Amino acid sequence: MNVTPHVARRKPSKLDGRTTHHLGYQTSQRIRKRVEEIFGWVKTVGGGRKLRYRGVERNRLWWELTASAYNLLRMAKLAQRMTDKGDLCTNS
Repeated sequence: MNVTPHVARRKPSKLDGRTTHHLGYQTSQRIRKRVEEIFGWVKTVGGGRKLRYRGVERNRLWWELTASAYNLLRMAKLAQRMTDKGDLCTNS
């Protein structure tokens, strides 16, 4: 995969077209959006604005459970889309 290293671009940007016109930069932007959505969900829905527990182990467990909840939600949405399209094979 030919991906250009990502540099965030703001409105008054010093980046010119040499960096942003590459296909790799566009790919990097799409992947970054996907990753940032996860952290946004954890902060807003998952209650991750501040640590809830003392200690690394408890907070790690909280993170794993929250990430698992996000994955289950995402899997349910993907399954729903596939059944709407008729792509999902069901045993009924």
